[in-house]
Amino acid sequence: MIKHNYLDQLRDSIREKNNNIAFKRKKWVQTNSYYYKQVLNTLSFIIETNTSILHLRCSTGDILNGLHCSEKVGIDDSENLIYEAKKEYPEIEFIHSSVEKFSLDRTFDYILVTSVEDVVDIKAVLDCIYLHSTEKTRVIVLNYNYLWNPLVKLAENTGMKIPQNLHNWISEKDVNSFLELSQFEKIINYRSVLFPFNIPVLSWFLNKYLARLPILRRLTMLNFTVARKEAFEPKEHSVSIIIPCRNEAGNIEDAVTRIPKFGSHIEILFGDDKSTDGTADKVREMIAKYPDKDIKLYNGPGISKSENVWAGFDIATCDIVLILDADLTVIPEELPYFYEAITKRNGEFINGSRLVYPMHNNAMKLFNIIGNKFFSLAFSYILDRPIKDTLCGTKVMWRKDYERIKKLRGTWGLTDRWGDYELIFSAAKLNLKIIDLPVHYYERVYGETKMTGRIQNGIIMLKMCWAALNKIKFH
Repeated sequence: MIKHNYLDQLRDSIREKNNNIAFKRKKWVQTNSYYYKQVLNTLSFIIETNTSILHLRCSTGDILNGLHCSEKVGIDDSENLIYEAKKEYPEIEFIHSSVEKFSLDRTFDYILVTSVEDVVDIKAVLDCIYLHSTEKTRVIVLNYNYLWNPLVKLAENTGMKIPQNLHNWISEKDVNSFLELSQFEKIINYRSVLFPFNIPVLSWFLNKYLARLPILRRLTMLNFTVARKEAFEPKEHSVSIIIPCRNEAGNIEDAVTRIPKFGSHIEILFGDDKSTDGTADKVREMIAKYPDKDIKLYNGPGISKSENVWAGFDIATCDIVLILDADLTVIPEELPYFYEAITKRNGEFINGSRLVYPMHNNAMKLFNIIGNKFFSLAFSYILDRPIKDTLCGTKVMWRKDYERIKKLRGTWGLTDRWGDYELIFSAAKLNLKIIDLPVHYYERVYGETKMTGRIQNGIIMLKMCWAALNKIKFH
């Protein structure tokens, strides 16, 4: 009579192995301290501070202990590993449970899964994670690059690495497939550790710089896949439209009348940035003329468009915040597309792109087109995700996400006059899903462009890209 089926036998053997090595694990961790430090550095880059995290296959809790999270929970199916974890880190909550069938009465900001190489049923783990996730939860799956499998097995056989009973031959594509099957969507992959041993200077150079370069990054040892919950419940949301203005009196009424109805409620916030052409008076006229519309006027600081936009964001009251330039070169009639993209969860940061459709007349000068295409390539390389247009004024995000972005303002070396770079870099750092939305770009009808000092602004943008390169690409 067969007491267990095949899968249960695998689970039992893995659990028995982990129980047997539990008291020796600290020694292995200390022996390979440099490697574990690299793992922790990457996770610390991905995971925000003061957030909640659930770690599946937490082992003795060393990773959880190294993360700066306000709530930490670890789960492992080895009672001995959990015993050691509780003894070493009594301030952290550890739970002895199957990672395939756990049940908690809460959700988490981050859920981390490690050691998937010896997980018997990866889909069962991800299905369980789904129940403990919200649309804002970021799921992180850590796996070995399968190209390293021969060296990993050699390290196990020579006692340099903790031995495993099961070796799933799992690639980055396999991880993505598992995520899709459990209704998760990949946002981005981070790769790290080109050289897992500590040789002063050499290891630092290899892992910090060479490991992030094209081709070589494919040879790194570890793959960190960041994903989000795919399914959603559609519902109507309110929208705050921030319109920064400086000498745009002739465009104000068009902006009010051309914005279509969408969402449950629209709040239009005009930020007058010390105009001299009566822009503020025109806004007040619109407030009186269209009492059925929720139109508000606020005073911008008169420093730059970005500071004007931040002031609008700070007083916005709706679920979603949307930027519309007062020159109306991005036509208001296409704003519902941005609303659809974010509410249908196509993305969490919707970035307008003016470089797909043909432009109206001379809406953008050749110098600006060339500059945009250059910075598009730079952004795509730095962020490891395609960015077609870096300076389109129309951008949409959840107001709650902006509150997180706000904390990162001023951390990108310099401040660009427009705010676009700060928003995009910060959204990428927070692992928001960024998606480009092509828009039609029209020539300005009233007023003069504020896009002056192109060379000076270009230098500022280059410096910000350099800061982002070091903070994001070569973190």
